[in-house]
Amino acid sequence: MVGRLIALVTVIATSNHLGDARYGTFTTLVNYTAIISVVLDLGFNVLFVREGARHPHEVQRYLRNVMSLRAMMSVASLALLGLVLYVAGLANLLAPAFVLMVLTSYSTLLRNTLYAVQRLGFEAIAVVLESVILLSLVIYGIVTNRGVEFFIWAYAAQYGFSCLYFATVIALQKIAVVGWRFETTLLRTWFWQGLPFALTFILTILYFRIDQPIVYALRSHAEAGWYGLAYKPFESLLFVPMTLLSVAFPVLSIYHRDRPGDMVDAVSRFYKALVVIGWPMTVGIFVLAHPLTKALHLFDQSEPALRILALGLALGFVNNAFIGALSASDRQSSFTWAAGWSLVANLALNFALIPSFGYLGASWATVLTELVLGAVAWYLTRRHVGTVPVIPLTWRPVLAGLAMGVCVYPLSNLGGVALVIPIAVGVAAYTIACVLVRAVTRDEIDFARRALNPSR
Repeated sequence: MVGRLIALVTVIATSNHLGDARYGTFTTLVNYTAIISVVLDLGFNVLFVREGARHPHEVQRYLRNVMSLRAMMSVASLALLGLVLYVAGLANLLAPAFVLMVLTSYSTLLRNTLYAVQRLGFEAIAVVLESVILLSLVIYGIVTNRGVEFFIWAYAAQYGFSCLYFATVIALQKIAVVGWRFETTLLRTWFWQGLPFALTFILTILYFRIDQPIVYALRSHAEAGWYGLAYKPFESLLFVPMTLLSVAFPVLSIYHRDRPGDMVDAVSRFYKALVVIGWPMTVGIFVLAHPLTKALHLFDQSEPALRILALGLALGFVNNAFIGALSASDRQSSFTWAAGWSLVANLALNFALIPSFGYLGASWATVLTELVLGAVAWYLTRRHVGTVPVIPLTWRPVLAGLAMGVCVYPLSNLGGVALVIPIAVGVAAYTIACVLVRAVTRDEIDFARRALNPSR
């Protein structure tokens, strides 16, 4: 979270320096690199974590094979990225975009080694160090009045540091030594096993990222900047459930193999935790969108988009429970179907709403897409894993969050330093409301304590 807060400051500084139109170009380019990165992934990232968690003694072998394959696939990704950027009129930024894409891919793979073996202390250090390095480079770029290209290179440098850091850590911790290995049989087997993950990743990254390029193509570059900056707080907070999923996923994979009878209970607890954490964030951002826009130095036009996107935040949180359940139980192909329907819904909504409503239409499309994904993923989890009792697990935290919103609303005009007052009131009100409506039980608190401190 510290790293994400620093990253948010970095984004705000970048956007204010570049202005709405140039920032629209910058964020659209970053989204293009994320979309094309599916060529490098092939579903192996998730498979690497799952199989590494189940067979930790094979981590080095798995890592070297995936690294070798990724080096080969980078050639194909270069050609595809070049074509896409040429069509979008961004071909002059191909070099930094390609380096950013490849280094990001390798950084994710190397850090996943620590997730596979559940050694996350070093990951926490890395997140903060990466953010500090990027912030330093961005400040230098602002002081020296650099353009979009410099900031793309700055992001690439951040991930270059990340690669060196993780390669060093996993070697010193005797987890794995970076190297090259190409076992055709293993990679062929993994390709077919990982194909559903690859398809899911393609579909997910498209519905998660495609709205920005569509806004950039159909509306003004400034609107792309307004939407991109409103999306950043939303995206930063989604880091929380994604990180929790990275931690829970190896555990759920082991539950599925060794304790299948407890799988539904574990998924339900994970879902409940995501509701309890995500819902008050939705309410808080919705009520405090105006002072938050001023405090975070977002573009004024980003405020209504931020308020709309807040409605999808809690949905984005809880959907990770179903993603983890299906993937950990070897039902990755089922989640591919969920992601596929979400992409269809997202594209239809974006093309229906953006031409008339611009970046606000894109914001509503994001919220409705999260709703579609959640509904389909819950149904598939119910079918293949077991029923997660959504309503019994949700209504108490939702009631507590609404009570918090009522308490915070009269303070929603406070801005600047005084913004800490409604935030503090919100935290206190939500805590008290959770106790009064029994949103969190003693058993759940004890379970969380055991999870955070295994020695208990």
